[in-house]
This record gives sequence, structure tokens and C-alpha cells, in this order.
Amino acid sequence: MNKINWNFDNTYFNLSEPFREKINPSPVKKPEIILLNNDLAKLLNLDFSKISNSELSNIFSGNLLPAGSNSIAQAYAGHQFGHFTMLGDGRAILLGEHVSQSNKKYDIQFKGSGKTAFSRNGDGRAALGPMLREYIISEAMNALKIPTTRSLAVVKTGELIQREKALQGAILTRVASSHIRVGTFQYIAARQKNDELKTLLDYTIDRHYPEIKNSNNQALDLLNRLIERQCDLVVNWMRVGFIHGVMNTDNMTISGETIDYGPCAFMDTYDPKTVFSSIDQNGRYAYCNQPGITKWNLARFAECLIPFFERDQKKAIQIATETINDFEKKYEEKWMNMMRNKLGISGLDNKDKPLILDLLTWMHEKKADYTNTFCHLMNLDPKKEKIFEDSKFIDWKKRWKERLLKNDNNQIKSKELMKNNNPLVIPRNHKIEEALEAAELNDMEPINKILEILKNPYDKQSEIIDYQYPSKSSEKYQTFCGT
Repeated sequence: MNKINWNFDNTYFNLSEPFREKINPSPVKKPEIILLNNDLAKLLNLDFSKISNSELSNIFSGNLLPAGSNSIAQAYAGHQFGHFTMLGDGRAILLGEHVSQSNKKYDIQFKGSGKTAFSRNGDGRAALGPMLREYIISEAMNALKIPTTRSLAVVKTGELIQREKALQGAILTRVASSHIRVGTFQYIAARQKNDELKTLLDYTIDRHYPEIKNSNNQALDLLNRLIERQCDLVVNWMRVGFIHGVMNTDNMTISGETIDYGPCAFMDTYDPKTVFSSIDQNGRYAYCNQPGITKWNLARFAECLIPFFERDQKKAIQIATETINDFEKKYEEKWMNMMRNKLGISGLDNKDKPLILDLLTWMHEKKADYTNTFCHLMNLDPKKEKIFEDSKFIDWKKRWKERLLKNDNNQIKSKELMKNNNPLVIPRNHKIEEALEAAELNDMEPINKILEILKNPYDKQSEIIDYQYPSKSSEKYQTFCGT
């Protein structure tokens, strides 16, 4: 398989046993590749042109492991809906780190590849629908310019797995800067062995934040950098109406990438309390709660690093508390700037916040579509919906246009800001469900169509009107995590 150009390094494999379990994927009966991400393959400098579909199916099912790979299941813990649990890769196996020609490392991981020591009572397998869903949404997030893990391939296993009913099995190949999580630090910290924790700290800095290697307080600098990255990430989620759905600490990466597309979805009608996940009964991970949960998760990360902030534990806790408490100020500033960008506003004005909040209040009251309201403001609302003839909205638009005049009359800059921050199309929940249902019947055309449209979410495209509007159904949409 050297003709593919795999170039594996295995630095995580080389860490001591507490960090991972050495294990191979479980073979599958009749693998069939149904999606291959050629754009991502180019980025990774992989060449699949000389490989048959049969061989590709065996590679991406784990039946045929690439030369140089050393497959492992990673250990980690997590606060799941606030409750601490020792976890680990229960249905995922890391092949190793592929190194591209630009010397950038990418984790190559199979999801749905069989049981591991961390599977507990699970079967280690994944169903076709959730794997296709992760492929679609992770690629959409990448096109929306939001840091994310990505999807390289989906293979059907030719086997049925049992959930509420028998479903087709599948394996997703996920690509990430790394799979180190807040939960990874929690797992090692729970062992109460500071030498292991220092190993993880050094490894993480070496891999993701080499600029702080010579810092006088590496742990504090790492915390501050992660706060910045997670702040930026969640502001981006809020920008496009994305709701992660399961923001447990094992789903927060140290690299600042979005990970785990289980019960996630995009908001149609603007409602800050929107929840899609069937398991989030109390709205812990609702759209409006995502910033607060981010801070909570970061506090759990800070707790792990307390031994390295300062020798005096009392002082260390004070440093951690003060650092975490800066989160709201940083988040609000970034959120305000993001909303100004969505409205094409340059500079600062003390009336900006009321202007932004009044728009969101109107959207909530009138049940306006979040994405399409901003499309309307860019004169890119193809249906010219009547909701925008509302007198309150017209009055608000007058205030907005007056504010735009303070941008030094730079209309080109305003339009460019809006164009770069407001997608014309997002992964609409009902269109994804339609595509997944077709795929279950071996029709991949709707999946391929939606992937093509979501590649350029900020651009005008022909034949996208059906993908720009929410479902007409009044039935409440729910998502499920697929395990």
C-alpha cells in the first residue's frame, strides 16, 4: 500500500500503557466503500488512483491495515451530562498519525471498527446512518470555515448491527489534528500520577502549541490558549446556528476542533433554547447554553493542571479560578464582533449591542429562520418571505442602515463582511434525513448532491432553493447519538 503514500508516525502509540490499548480493528464480512473524500485525500497527499474499489473497501474497513500503522484505542474520561465517567474509545481505533508532505500530522481513526477494552457493554460497531451523518456535517463545517475533524471515507460492512432494530453496519474514517480531549487529561489526572500527567502535558504542547515550549508556566499558557480556541470555536457555532448536542468533556478537543457529530443539528427557527438531542431532556446543551458549558468544561481542564500552575495549591487554585473567570469577557467580545460581521458593521458603537439584541428578540418572537434572516439582509432571500414586511422589522432595518452609514460609507466592505460570515445554505435537518433514508435503500445520489451543495455555502449556486428552507412539517425534529 505504499503506492497510496501513507506516511505513519506513531507518537501516541509510543506513550505508556495507561494512555492506550494496543488492538486491531475487528474484520468485517463484506466491506463496500460508498464514500471517498478526494479533496481531503489531496490535502493529505494520499493517492488512491491506482487502487481498486475492492482494495479501498478492505483498507477503510480495517481488513487490510496500512504499512507503518500501529492501531490503538485511546483511554479518556468525561463528564457526561455533568457526571464523571472513565471512558475510552469503545468503538474507535486510531491507526496512527499520517504525516503530510508539509510535515503536518493527522490522526487517522476508524469509527465503528469493533470492540475494545473500553467498550463496556457496547458492540463496538456503528450504523450506516450516523456515519454518513458525521461525514456530511463534518465536511459542511469545514466548508463553513469552522475548525473540525473531517471524514475521509465511509464503508458499509455487509453486516447488520442491533439497535432498536437491525441496521446496516458501517465504518467511518475520521481525520483530526489529534484526538486528545479534556477527558484525556481527566483520565490521567484521576490516576493521581503527576509524572503521567506531565507526559501528557508535554506531548500536547509539543503537538499543538510548540510556541509555548520555553514558557515559564507552560500549563497556564496552555489553558489560556485553549480558552481562546474554544471561545473562537463556539462563537463560530453560534454564528451559523450549530448545536453540538453532546458537549461532554470527552467531546472537547485540546486542538480546538469540533469533534463527535452524534445528536448535532443546525437551528432553523431562531430560538435560543433549541435542543435536538433525544437524550438532552433538560436542555443542558441547548443553543444558548453552549458558551456556559464551554466555560464549565474548561474549568474541568484547569482542575487537571492545578499541580503545574504553582507549587502552593491554594495559589494554584486561585490562578485557575481567575483565568477561567476571564472567559465571559473574552466570549462576549468575540461574540459581539461576530454579530457585527454578520450585520456588515465596522468599528465600535455603544448602540451596537441593543441593535443586535433587538434583532434577535424580533427573530425569536416572530419565529424567523436564523440563516435566512441574514440572507434577507443581504438581499439574497429568494422567496421574498412576508415575515420581513413586519413593521417592527422595517423599523429595525432603518436603525441598522443608519449604523452602516458610520462605516465610512464603505458599502463594499460591509457586503464582503456579510458574505463571508453568513452562509446561504446550511445542512438542513430534513434534507439530511431524506438523504440518509435514500442511502439505506442503496441510493447515494441525494448524499452526493447535498455534499456538492454544502461545499460552497457562502456562494450563490443554481438549484439550491430546496436546500435553503426548513421543513414545512410541524413535527419536532429529534437527533440520536447512534450508540
